[in-house]
Amino acid sequence: MINAEALEALGIKNTQEIFYNLSMDDLIDHELKNGECHMTSSGATTVDTGIFTGRSPKDKFFVFEEPSNKYIAWGDVNQPVSKAVFDEVYAVAIEQLSGKKLYVNDLFSGASASSRRNIRFVSEIAWQSHFVRNMFIVPQAEELSGFTPDFTLLNACKAVNEKWEEHGLNSEVFVLFNVEENIAIVGGTFYGGEMKKGIFSMMNYWLPLEGKMAMHCSANVGKDGDTALFFGLSGTGKTTLSTDPNRALIGDDEHGWDDEGVFNFEGGCYAKVIDIDPKNEPEIYAAIRRGALLENVVFDEEGVVDYGDGSKTENTRVSYPIEHIQNRQQNLMAGHPKNIIFLTADAFGVLPPVSKLTKEQAMYYFLSGYTAKVAGTERGITEPVATFSACFGEAFLPLHPTVYAKLLGEKIDKHGVNVYLVNTGWTGGPYGIGSRMSIKDTRACINAILDGSINDCEFDTTRTFRLQVPKALGDIDPKVLNPRNAWDNKAEFDAARDRLAAMFIDNFHKYEEGSGHEFDYHEAGPKIES
Repeated sequence: MINAEALEALGIKNTQEIFYNLSMDDLIDHELKNGECHMTSSGATTVDTGIFTGRSPKDKFFVFEEPSNKYIAWGDVNQPVSKAVFDEVYAVAIEQLSGKKLYVNDLFSGASASSRRNIRFVSEIAWQSHFVRNMFIVPQAEELSGFTPDFTLLNACKAVNEKWEEHGLNSEVFVLFNVEENIAIVGGTFYGGEMKKGIFSMMNYWLPLEGKMAMHCSANVGKDGDTALFFGLSGTGKTTLSTDPNRALIGDDEHGWDDEGVFNFEGGCYAKVIDIDPKNEPEIYAAIRRGALLENVVFDEEGVVDYGDGSKTENTRVSYPIEHIQNRQQNLMAGHPKNIIFLTADAFGVLPPVSKLTKEQAMYYFLSGYTAKVAGTERGITEPVATFSACFGEAFLPLHPTVYAKLLGEKIDKHGVNVYLVNTGWTGGPYGIGSRMSIKDTRACINAILDGSINDCEFDTTRTFRLQVPKALGDIDPKVLNPRNAWDNKAEFDAARDRLAAMFIDNFHKYEEGSGHEFDYHEAGPKIES
């Protein structure tokens, strides 16, 4: 339990009432009675998060203090703020939370007892309490006895920092972390994902300094105990492909990898629901029931949601406890991975549907974190846009990306992990000319990796990207397996391939100069032949 004295120690005064670790049913009652949410026909509640329907990465700052300032990779992702400014903004947050009825949740981040952290969340909004209860691991009653937080996050979403310009910040929104005092404050935005990703950022700080891997990936495990990790940026199929009726889901987004194996940071899932189809994503669709919390969806007077309506945002979401997935790993942990799969949606139509990577290539493509998004159409012309996000989650990496890549390489070596690059994007040409890789073919690639049959294949090595691709794989058209063969115009393919290779090379320059690493990373990447 927590009392007013514990909140006073944080500076929060005159608390009217504390709602501590409420049950799901109680939280739903509160958010409905408070007028924060609406009930939908599926039994899930739904909330509008206001003008912010996604994170505010430009408003995220870390206090610049020793010793953490020696480890944090400062730059656009991890911006510094002085302790004096943090204290002033902290006072704004405390003033907002004082004199209120507050919702307090004591939760775990990390299913592994040797690696988890105790996190305390404080908010004046019931649905935000519901959100973190969905997303993190709820302790048993005996585990709450004597619970001491390792880190506290104060969500003062109704507060704004009017002195943001004087403070050298980017807006009246604030997402500030004080690593040395183990506390974070959020204000000016109601978006729940700030809490989820804020704690993920902290796990990404703590664990690598202990020699443990922190990963933005989904994970599942087969009946024989073979663990698989799926890395990929938005739109690559990470959540969909890891939610497999034949394999138990460990988690869909955030995991650690310590000496015991892989473990989920979270106790729930946070899935996009724009255009969700019960035929293509039956497990996720079925999870949208009582206890699930929808965000920014459009619904009618009967509470029926129109998942195809993106008028509020294309980033419509649902959070739900992982218990809503029938085929899940009960303890949210499994052994060391047998296979790692990097997912990319290559809109240039250049990368193969499946490639087997060496350890060095795995580290290269991990650091690159590539996918391609499709730009808007103007006068009938569309162009793919390359996106590179280190470790498939650069926005959440407090340490330098090469710290995570080095850990990945060490673990691949130690545990003999197979690593593959799978393209869920285009084949036979770029977006607008070629076709999207079929789900059937992608599933066939994934299944061949997971059942080991891909190891029986004979492989070719492609030019420029120098990727190992199978000559034949099940019922997949062999022409598709080597992407050059799928293009009618080979010269156009060669030009597109070299353009994409140049983007990789240009992006990777930041990891080369003065890196002092044990091998030349760019040797594992593409080489444009004259």
